[in-house]
Amino acid sequence: MTDLADDPVTAPPAPGTFDELVLATGERMLRTAVLLTGDRHAAEDLVQSAYAQAYARWRLVSRAENPAAYTRAILTRLYLSDRRRKRVREHPLHDKADVAATTGDPALRLSLMEALATLPPLDRAVLVLRYFHDLPVAEVADQTGLSESACRTRASRALARLRTHFPDLND
Repeated sequence: MTDLADDPVTAPPAPGTFDELVLATGERMLRTAVLLTGDRHAAEDLVQSAYAQAYARWRLVSRAENPAAYTRAILTRLYLSDRRRKRVREHPLHDKADVAATTGDPALRLSLMEALATLPPLDRAVLVLRYFHDLPVAEVADQTGLSESACRTRASRALARLRTHFPDLND
């Protein structure tokens, strides 16, 4: 009995194991989560939850055309779902050493984090996926549950809002 996953012609290349996926994508997933949440500790929790779901669905994830994108979609949906549920927002203490450690210009990074924090969660997710991950509009729309035109509109308006309130980020 042959399974399509065993057929090298029809099956996409397997990522190997779950551990290999985590090793290959862990750093980038954490950076994405930090941009989404604005807090390293909340980001670590979000990444852990995303990987837990990916592990629970490993049969689907491992057969996906792009397991990293599948896992990033889980992360994005968890973030958006969590933001919809929370009526009272938590205000974590920011560890500026963590934020500044990943860039050459700490002031610019702090300005970017501050600017992203002013956006609604969906707009923030659209900008992070579109410009940090450099994803096409169609993929961002799919991961956020928006139409492509709504995705373009949200990105455009969010960027305009950031440029108005944070002129230092125009570059």
